[in-house]
Amino acid sequence: QVHLVESGGGSVQAGGSLTLSCTLFGYTFSSYCMGWFRQTPEKEREGVAAIYSDGTSSTYYTDSVKGRFTISQDNAKNTLYLQMNSLKPEDTAMYYCAVDFRLWGERCLGADNYHYWGQGTQVTVSS
Repeated sequence: QVHLVESGGGSVQAGGSLTLSCTLFGYTFSSYCMGWFRQTPEKEREGVAAIYSDGTSSTYYTDSVKGRFTISQDNAKNTLYLQMNSLKPEDTAMYYCAVDFRLWGERCLGADNYHYWGQGTQVTVSS
């Protein structure tokens, strides 16, 4: 039974920072994709950042957050992080973490490919 728990969302002014956390429970596989996704009423769910891990790690980002967001993980804690700097109003969304045990590479950024999702945490950036 796989369960994901997210935290760290909130409201900030433009230019501010937030760090999101996602802890995975029930993991039993050695390789996986784990990522952050966001969704608004106006836009479909978008892959923000993802990690493919198989003992080594590769990271992937959507162009709009490159240089501002950093994805990382603490394997000992089974926890994924998203450090978000220089936040913009257009970053406002519900943010979800997700994991899948059969994906690899750039497919880790594809929201439609994931099986397991957290409940989401709201990020609101005001101008």
